[in-house]
Amino acid sequence: MKSEMRACGCGQCTAHEGSGRSTLLCLWSSFLILTGGLLCQYFDITFFHIPWVRPVWFGIGWLPVGLPVMGKAGDAIRKKDFFNEFTLMGLASAGAFYIGEYPEAVAVMLFYSVGEMWQERAVEKARNHIKSLIDMRPRTATVSRHGRWQTVMPEEVGVGEVIEVKVGERIPLDGVLLDAAAAFDTAALTGESVPRMIGAGEEVPSGLIPSGRVVRLRTLRGYADSALSRILEMVEHAASHKAPAEQFIHRFSRVYTPVVSLWAILLVILPFFYALFNPDFDYKFQEWLYRALVFLVISCPCALVVSIPLGYFGGIGSASRRGILFKGGHTLDALAHVNTVVFDKTGTLTRGVFHVREVCPADGFTSEEILAWAAAAEAGSNHPIARAVCDFAVSKSLALPPLKDIGELAGLGLNATGDKGQILVGRLALLRRYGVQYPEELAQCVETLVAVALAGRYAGHLVLADELKSDAAEAVSNLRQLGIKHLCILSGDKTDVVKKLASELGVTCYAGDLMPQDKVRLVEDMRRREHGRVSFVGDGLNDAPVLAASHAGIAMGGSGSDVAIEAAGIVLQTDSPLKVAEAIRLARRTRRVVWQNITGAVGMKLLVLVLGAVGMATLWAAVFADVGVALLAILNAVRLLSDKKY
Repeated sequence: MKSEMRACGCGQCTAHEGSGRSTLLCLWSSFLILTGGLLCQYFDITFFHIPWVRPVWFGIGWLPVGLPVMGKAGDAIRKKDFFNEFTLMGLASAGAFYIGEYPEAVAVMLFYSVGEMWQERAVEKARNHIKSLIDMRPRTATVSRHGRWQTVMPEEVGVGEVIEVKVGERIPLDGVLLDAAAAFDTAALTGESVPRMIGAGEEVPSGLIPSGRVVRLRTLRGYADSALSRILEMVEHAASHKAPAEQFIHRFSRVYTPVVSLWAILLVILPFFYALFNPDFDYKFQEWLYRALVFLVISCPCALVVSIPLGYFGGIGSASRRGILFKGGHTLDALAHVNTVVFDKTGTLTRGVFHVREVCPADGFTSEEILAWAAAAEAGSNHPIARAVCDFAVSKSLALPPLKDIGELAGLGLNATGDKGQILVGRLALLRRYGVQYPEELAQCVETLVAVALAGRYAGHLVLADELKSDAAEAVSNLRQLGIKHLCILSGDKTDVVKKLASELGVTCYAGDLMPQDKVRLVEDMRRREHGRVSFVGDGLNDAPVLAASHAGIAMGGSGSDVAIEAAGIVLQTDSPLKVAEAIRLARRTRRVVWQNITGAVGMKLLVLVLGAVGMATLWAAVFADVGVALLAILNAVRLLSDKKY
């Protein structure tokens, strides 16, 4: 029972929809014919007594579901895989037809096809509307050649050429900044909302976005070696190590199928040879052939074929109603084994949105004054910090003083002139540049500060913070209750900021100032060491490699980037970290139900197989061992859909 997970391209969607409708039509056709035939038998309809009617009727019902399965058996045999579940079901259905149990032959194929359809539907639903990482890479670059600017493909730009990138465009290639210091949106690589100042002569990785002005760079590397291309390569490489293990039924059938097939043959042959040396033994070929065919009917792994994918489907369906999207049974199984959970900070444990937490005026000034001056200076900026300051001033209904000659000092802040003199608004470095004295303890603050000075005198500062999600602490507590002993926070933000957040949540493992490759390295170290099975929870493009590298990557679906959602195996649609513990609970519950079905089905099968071999099992026992056990397994699996709490 294997379902490949492929990105759904525009050309494939229609094909998938058409295939789905065709499969449903086949299933319904087979089901209706099977049901009609069973009703005719039950009510003893006259025309069903005609010898050829029953085999033809049920043979027609077998074709829509049996032919696709036999086609797969043929494909497997051409690849020299002779013993598989397809082969066994083919033998069992053929045997059922031979001994006159036509409904059983149809039911075997119908149950298998339904289970396969459920599995494939769950996977396809999880993959819809997910974009590929390559779409995030710039498709053009503006390069200086022969004294003029030309627009070319990034692959055509050589090392050492000069490129120009406008505000809002993504840097296509790694390069060295040729102009004065400029601010860049680093979300693509670090996931952090605070712009980063990069000075002249410093390296600018591809993927960053100029936020203040047009910049020019001299390229350092080719397109294939750029930062974004390396991220893509890491995602693909990590994902290649996450191919799902073969489904249990396929592995099981590699041993089970040849063994039961051999036993069925021996049930016919061995009594014959025994009769040759023991004249008193009455060997009847039809009797032993009948027993062997009953044995094959009993041995068909229908209960396993149905209950395993249905168990995973039940877990996946129940999770989707709770805002947790699993991309397949293999990701659910991987999450059930997790013993280490690693969080990104911004957008995962925090909201990723700045707000003014505190206004601290100096002596002789009021909170309203410094907030109004800061908001008036920042009013024309789209910087996240500026927007936070202005929004806070609006919430306080403050009247902003008129300012003139507002100028920006790149990477430092703003200066302006008001009715009381020069006003400085920005980093502490701005105050130092103008010789303004401020309290020394401010330099030790790990949070984001907006300092304000009036006429050469320190007036106060605003403290801004990335707000902690209201349920972050509860999420950490719930994970510990589940026995997740190893919790860690990895972030591209400053180490001191990450340390403070970890302290608030009671998490002892943390690291800051990380690039995507650093996160991958740390998570791989955890996998190799005692931590074992690692789940990473993130939301940004920068998290894509580590999401793919972890055993069970979890992406925030609401605020997360499409690339993070593509790389992760699980998506939380509500962006609540509480859902991480809920997903683990559900995964463990689903796995328990699946293994209950496996052990129950195998145990019952073995019991009836033994009885069938010694001639004590009738066809009714065979039907129970196949259809009855399958029904019990299905009822157990559907409990996952009705359970309200995990």
